[in-house]
Amino acid sequence: MMPMRSFVLVLLCALASACATTGNQSAQSSTAATGTVVAADAAPEPVAAAAADNPAVAPSATAGADIAASTQAQATDAGEAEEDFAAIYGQPGDSSSPATGGIATPAAFDPWEKYNRRVHAFNMAVDRGLAKPLARGYVAVVPRPVRAGVDNFFNNLGQPVTLVNSLLQGNPRGAANALGRFLLNSTVGIGGLFDVASKAKMPNRGEDFGQTLAVWGWQRSRYLELPLLGPRTVRDMVGLVGDSRLRPVQYIEDDATRASLQALQLVALRAKLLSIEGLMNQGAVDEYALFRDMWLQRRNYQINQTGQGQDAPPEETLPPYLMQGEGTPPAASPAPPTGE
Repeated sequence: MMPMRSFVLVLLCALASACATTGNQSAQSSTAATGTVVAADAAPEPVAAAAADNPAVAPSATAGADIAASTQAQATDAGEAEEDFAAIYGQPGDSSSPATGGIATPAAFDPWEKYNRRVHAFNMAVDRGLAKPLARGYVAVVPRPVRAGVDNFFNNLGQPVTLVNSLLQGNPRGAANALGRFLLNSTVGIGGLFDVASKAKMPNRGEDFGQTLAVWGWQRSRYLELPLLGPRTVRDMVGLVGDSRLRPVQYIEDDATRASLQALQLVALRAKLLSIEGLMNQGAVDEYALFRDMWLQRRNYQINQTGQGQDAPPEETLPPYLMQGEGTPPAASPAPPTGE
């Protein structure tokens, strides 16, 4: 108990320190960048000439070029995120997108739509007022390497769930792979902060009891959106209960430590969706139907990959924000149809 609590406290302190340092640096660099951009827009040619004649001016011109390059890189990242999103989900209304393995997706089984729409409106209000601002702040102040370590840490904690469900699905190779990943990342990877297993060519696949139930034959399940928990199906709700005792975080006795870890995980998961939420909402006539169909499509993709067993492509071939995690951020994750 005490070693786990100490480890969590050290992790949270490291994150807080990184956030404070990065926040100060960001404020200073933002002021300098603003002055440079204004100067460049006001008189670009004189500045360039002065830089050529006077070496003392050259650093300002170089800074302007660096800012332009950084802006272009950010635009490129956004474009790649949109391409990744389209590659997995296709365009709205495309029932044979790669997310379903090229197989036509059945219509969503949503007999509780009136209730689900009310819950969706509540979840979106919470998301806009709380989850999204927290995710933006997290991305703004926490350096990318630290965020990667947080993601690796929680992904590693999900390996026991994958191990057990791989066995239940009759996939011993998948179970052995999950065990190997967990042991390697927990030791050499310093508690899972570093994904050593992926560098060792051990594929990262996520399995849960909802997928196991689908493999066992429960293919069609009613769509259900839950307050704060977001999109699910009845089958996946049963699966969530079945997996709950397999998550190491649940065994942390200190309530504050356990709640802090769960909150950090949700914020990190929500942050992964920031890069594609503009694409998801672009031109959406019915926001609820869009989120429902995309969530169901993503879920079908995971289940179809489960059915392919060890021959399925590893999960790291997906963009990071589309990977299977231990949970889903409130009212903000897209994927496929199922029923009861």
